[in-house]
Amino acid sequence: MITHIQGKLVEKNLTDVVIDCNGIGYHINISLHTYSQIPEGENLKLYTYLQIKEDSHTLYGFMSIAEREIFKLLISVSGVGSSTARTMLSSLTPKQVREGIAHDDVALIQSIKGIGAKTAARVILDLKDKVLKVYDIDELSVVENNTHKDEALSALEVLGFARKQAERVVEKIVANQPDANVEVIIKAALKNL
Repeated sequence: MITHIQGKLVEKNLTDVVIDCNGIGYHINISLHTYSQIPEGENLKLYTYLQIKEDSHTLYGFMSIAEREIFKLLISVSGVGSSTARTMLSSLTPKQVREGIAHDDVALIQSIKGIGAKTAARVILDLKDKVLKVYDIDELSVVENNTHKDEALSALEVLGFARKQAERVVEKIVANQPDANVEVIIKAALKNL
């Protein structure tokens, strides 16, 4: 397997790059997250994943090993192909995907274009244990975070806000500030409601 490619950046597009390595041009598919991190200049190193199918050999490139590992986990889920995984990593950062899975955040995963409720639930169900184990995310913080979210939602309901509307706002706040306490979540939600 090709684990990384380093060479001269010949072509750079939103969805792919071409790297010249010793006279051979490698066409590598990338996510928007990787695209945004590609530095200016000619020399580029991408960590790669080679997907071999009956009818094609496709190379995917990532700026970090962590992003590549998340990609590999995502494509291991039934119903999630490489293009869906790449879309997920284009819509969210690898850290957001990882935390969304660890925190059972179906709404966050479902917010990605092409991901329905069933696929989002399957991604979380299949990958939660692996993500918690591989990235050593403390499950206690997951439970505590959900408690903060639930308390904030209850408080907002008491204040007269519709549950669904409050839930959407609180989900975004928790996604951006995973370790926010109840007070911070409520204050931020009140500004956005």
